[in-house]
Amino acid sequence: MLKLDRGILIHFDFVQPVLIIPIIVTSFILIAEANPFLAEKQIVYILVGFLAFGFFFILPIKKLSWIIPTLYWINIILLLSVDLFGVEKLGAKRWLEIPFVHFTIQPSEIFKPSFMLMLAYLIYNKPPPKNGYKLKDFLRLSFYILLPFVLIAGEPDLGTAMVLLIVGFGTLFIIGVNYKIWLSIILVIGISSPIIYTHLLKPYQKQRIHDFLSEKPSYQVKQSIIAIGNGGLSGKTSEFATQTHFKFLPISTSDFIFAYVVERFGFIGGTALIVCYVFLILHLLSLNYKFKEDYFIRVVTSCLALFIFIYTAVNISMTIGFAPVVGIPLPFFSYGGSSFTTFMVFFGILQNLLTFRYSWMDKNFKLGNRK
Repeated sequence: MLKLDRGILIHFDFVQPVLIIPIIVTSFILIAEANPFLAEKQIVYILVGFLAFGFFFILPIKKLSWIIPTLYWINIILLLSVDLFGVEKLGAKRWLEIPFVHFTIQPSEIFKPSFMLMLAYLIYNKPPPKNGYKLKDFLRLSFYILLPFVLIAGEPDLGTAMVLLIVGFGTLFIIGVNYKIWLSIILVIGISSPIIYTHLLKPYQKQRIHDFLSEKPSYQVKQSIIAIGNGGLSGKTSEFATQTHFKFLPISTSDFIFAYVVERFGFIGGTALIVCYVFLILHLLSLNYKFKEDYFIRVVTSCLALFIFIYTAVNISMTIGFAPVVGIPLPFFSYGGSSFTTFMVFFGILQNLLTFRYSWMDKNFKLGNRK
């Protein structure tokens, strides 16, 4: 483990907790109002998340980077195991049961940190040339993105698979890939999209798209829009947030919690929450350019910014009828432990790389094959 000293105060990025902690506190207040029992469980999830943050914060990640490929392939094996030994819930095999304790884990959620670290490891060891990656290197990196996409989409969990796909290729776009490759990809997707819709999407996935494109919104979205309208400019007090407390708003503490935010705090509160996420994303992207010579940090910040952007944009868009309803939570805000813990792991890794970055700058340090 790394030695902790006063240097932490110098290099620790305090902007991140300043933006994240208000989000967590507001979320807990709303969950406690809606369901005190869930709030008690959320306390446990928050504690687990901060413990996960602390563990990865003090872990010498770059010195242990040689293990990153092994962790990636272990997680790939877990994803393969889902098809053979997975537990089915609501028509999908996404979980593995731990023997004897009857506790389930979701490999697709555990996979995300190793996915991010694997991209960082590969790109750090072979950075892009001046004009971006050429086809050979692009295909090599694409393999590590497409493999988990195929496995997770087959569970089926197209939402998580698409998030990984967009984050992976979005990171390559930020880091640098020759523009001719992107033009070719856009052309292929445009030509093949009818085939993808007709032959590859599951019936329930087509139904979600149909509900999104139909003139009338689904029941869930309709109730969400009513809750948002009920909030007005400054929101309602707890007893007058009728959509939530009379159980008209479905899944008000998780998937549709943004509608509850607006019902309670109005347009002003909803805008304030969005502004927090926007500042957090912009701050992460600014770190990408601040440390432009360190591709490990650049990949981690790019991945994390894209994860937060996609989760936030999709979750808020579906609550107002601008996107199909999918099970994507609002980062640090929706009730639940898996997403919260995953994002705390992400930020633990990033804070480790930033706070202890000068610990790696010695002449004997190696990351994979790079000195």
